[in-house]
Amino acid sequence: MTSADVYIHGTDPDEQRRLALLNDLLNEGSLRALALRPGERVLDVGCGTGQLTRAMARAVGPDGLVVGVERSPEQLAGARREGPPDDGGGRLDLREGDAIRLPLEDDEWGRFDVAHARFLLEHVRDPPAVVRVMVRAVRPGGRVLLEDDDHDVMRFWPEPPRVRRLWDAYVRTFEKLGCDPYVGRRLVALLHEAGASPRRNHWSFFGCCAGHPDFAGFVANFVGILAGARDRIVEAGLLDRSAVDGGIEDLKEWGRRPDASLWYAVSWAEGVRPEAAPHTGR
Repeated sequence: MTSADVYIHGTDPDEQRRLALLNDLLNEGSLRALALRPGERVLDVGCGTGQLTRAMARAVGPDGLVVGVERSPEQLAGARREGPPDDGGGRLDLREGDAIRLPLEDDEWGRFDVAHARFLLEHVRDPPAVVRVMVRAVRPGGRVLLEDDDHDVMRFWPEPPRVRRLWDAYVRTFEKLGCDPYVGRRLVALLHEAGASPRRNHWSFFGCCAGHPDFAGFVANFVGILAGARDRIVEAGLLDRSAVDGGIEDLKEWGRRPDASLWYAVSWAEGVRPEAAPHTGR
């Protein structure tokens, strides 16, 4: 994120716990899609509390390097408390900084094999600028990998009574902040506009159903998402506090149904910096 952007969920301890849970649910699939190789140099933009960044360092091994960049001092402090990766992982360098003005030295630009961002572009007002910087950070032939949300694909079934209205208000809050809650569908176009050659795209399924051992975690994650955005929704005049809390209670009750199912997917796209990419300014 940049200094002008507002993170809708805040950075209090409840949000840190939600992010840790989210990483537990999602990181295995993200790592498969990333397909990192031993010895690679990786840039993780908007690394948050660093669980995925640390897993990347393990994936690239002792000869690799992962640089994680995070704007929030609170999230970065949480990432640093975990210490270096274990199990023979590569070097991990966590830096505080802005997604558009990355804290890289002059000789680091154009040197990374991979640049990655997950759940970042939905929270910034200028996604194209972020992707352009990521393309500049990788070497010619290097990969740029984007994972983000298209909030229109969310489906709860059976539909909890007050949750659809709450979810729609949550989505509209992004727009009130000047952000795009549907940015996931734009990822390939953003790579192309930034000068990368799109290579592939897919959905990473992020749903679950009653009876699965992870279902309670999925419910807790989405309860945390809506609870964390409560103040922003109310401040935007989209719902009053009682309506937000009522929707959250309906979601909790729905999570106890034996037939409940959540259908969602994370948009994912990969592009490559051309071998003859023109030099552009920061």
